[in-house]
Amino acid sequence: MRTIDHSSPGSGAGVGGRAARAGVPTIPLPRAAQDAVRSGAPVRTPSAVPASASTGVADLLRGPVRHARVLMSAPAAVYLQVPTERGGDVVGVLTSDAARLPLGCVLFRPSNGRPLVALPSGAPAEVGGGRIVVGDLVVRAAAWWDPRPRLPSPRPALLPEGVRQLRNTLYGEGVPHSAFTLPGLPGGPGGPLAALRGAVRRADLDAALRTAVRLVGLGPGLTPAGDDVMAGTMAGLVLLGHPAAERFAAGVHALAAGRTTELSRALLRHAAAGRVSGEYAAVLAGLVGERPLGPAIEGLLATGSTSGRAMALGLCTAIDLVDRTLRVR
Repeated sequence: MRTIDHSSPGSGAGVGGRAARAGVPTIPLPRAAQDAVRSGAPVRTPSAVPASASTGVADLLRGPVRHARVLMSAPAAVYLQVPTERGGDVVGVLTSDAARLPLGCVLFRPSNGRPLVALPSGAPAEVGGGRIVVGDLVVRAAAWWDPRPRLPSPRPALLPEGVRQLRNTLYGEGVPHSAFTLPGLPGGPGGPLAALRGAVRRADLDAALRTAVRLVGLGPGLTPAGDDVMAGTMAGLVLLGHPAAERFAAGVHALAAGRTTELSRALLRHAAAGRVSGEYAAVLAGLVGERPLGPAIEGLLATGSTSGRAMALGLCTAIDLVDRTLRVR
């Protein structure tokens, strides 16, 4: 899914995205850490780097120390897979100018122009006891942030002009929505995006859920574009108060098992609970008049290679489904 653009999985975690273009934020790890990681020896350092952690991963960080492994490392992020009672979860260590993901601990460090020392997939790490240890890097949760936006009401009223601005920026002013495409996803009248648009026109949530079978896992990268569309739709339905949002979100997340990447599945789980990236949350805040909308839309669309656009498409889909469902009622 060309997603978060921290490295280059051309989509959800693709490199070469906003953070990389900004100068490639880094988490420098000494050469000693690389040698220790390769040998499997534990590495410790007395000083911990403070970070602002998402409450979405509070249970993992505050819980007992668990052995984890590196899922992927990139110039702006390190993702760790953590075994849990429910099978596993993902935690990210992110630089301050990377996309603010709901599963992340964000360092108080901007881009410094140096690439992150590459860590091999499967390298050992630890999560718990209030910190993350990976290589020579020890990250401590010094502050917390809530990835679930606080909106004015369970079914917030969106500014009509704001919705038009979002749609025009995403699709292009005067361009029919049917012409919208995303790299890596089949287009045309028989494609999954066309099926999703048809379900929205009919306010048919069950039909929209059936398109998830075709979208989940579709596209390259650690967060395929099809997943991003579904994550944006799920979170939007939950946060905008669609009466069947919980059922829809549970159905999509269940489909993700075995169909997509570990990182993407973790993000879908967060979306099902209304936990989103800071960029997505900023757009919602703009749509209810709590902050300038234009810069927020630009920030979301600049996330990753296609992730931001796919998430914005999902949000527009959710807005239309909520509007048409409540209108029918």
